[in-house]
Amino acid sequence: MPLTVRGLVERMGEALHLTVLGSPDGLAREIPSSDASGPGLVLAGYTGRFVHQRVQVLGETEVSYLRSLDEDKRREILRTYFGYPLPCVMITKGLVLPDGMEDEARRAGVSILVSTLKTNDFYRLITPFLEKEFSPAISLHGSLADVFGVGLLFTGESGIGKSECVLDLVERGHRLVADDLVLARRKGVDVIIGRGHELQRHFMEIRGVGLIDVSAIFGIHSVRQQKRIEVVVDLVVWDKTLQVDRTGLDGQTVNILGVDLPKITVPLNPGKNITVISEVIAMNHLLRYTGVDAAHSFNERLKDKMLRKTADLGKYLLDDDE
Repeated sequence: MPLTVRGLVERMGEALHLTVLGSPDGLAREIPSSDASGPGLVLAGYTGRFVHQRVQVLGETEVSYLRSLDEDKRREILRTYFGYPLPCVMITKGLVLPDGMEDEARRAGVSILVSTLKTNDFYRLITPFLEKEFSPAISLHGSLADVFGVGLLFTGESGIGKSECVLDLVERGHRLVADDLVLARRKGVDVIIGRGHELQRHFMEIRGVGLIDVSAIFGIHSVRQQKRIEVVVDLVVWDKTLQVDRTGLDGQTVNILGVDLPKITVPLNPGKNITVISEVIAMNHLLRYTGVDAAHSFNERLKDKMLRKTADLGKYLLDDDE
């Protein structure tokens, strides 16, 4: 559903201390961009690089500049400015509008929203809100847990044991983020944030038991509202023909919302302690952040040993005169 100026006011009006001026019809306008910025050189007459789709923010610099102009020049600039299909215009610091600005806004059908916040504080609040509204999102079937500070997303066929695995992790002191349905949203370029649906958040379905409230049973410290997804753990049924990575050198990845995340495929068979394996996956991921890669270290050690063996054999052949 597209974000409108009315939706912005309803959801952020209190936080941004907004008062609506200008045309009430402007509240129905759609906000097509995740950016908010000042008009820049447009107020000086240069419109060649003007991105009018953004939420327009005017601070003390822009307002004082408009006031410094004579009435005819100010009217001309404002008429040109509001001639673009602007989503809305924000005025910070509770500044009084320059003469003629509200009239031109009403004529163009653009709402002016006045905030009492300082310009920096205004940007600090509206920027993450707009980024969240326009960031790509997707619903994933799986369970998300915080294990040693690493977000592990457990995937696999229905009934394979994802919820039971996460429940065991919670019992060992780790935290549940979401079960069964994970709402994933991309933040910035390469960060995927996962959370649970607001209606089922921190509830789990355990087959044979039913629904349980994890925070009520294990305490509020056993859950968290959201977590960055860092590793995907795919649980599969053990099969002799199944090809899985034995060394860790051939790392798999899975693409979620344009971000490649490391994927670990774990085959399940009777007696396998998937909970401990999950903890090892998280700790191994943390080690890689510090520059320690066990698979590559072992591979380099093996190659070094083989090179030394080859050198020793060459020396033996050179010394063999018989």
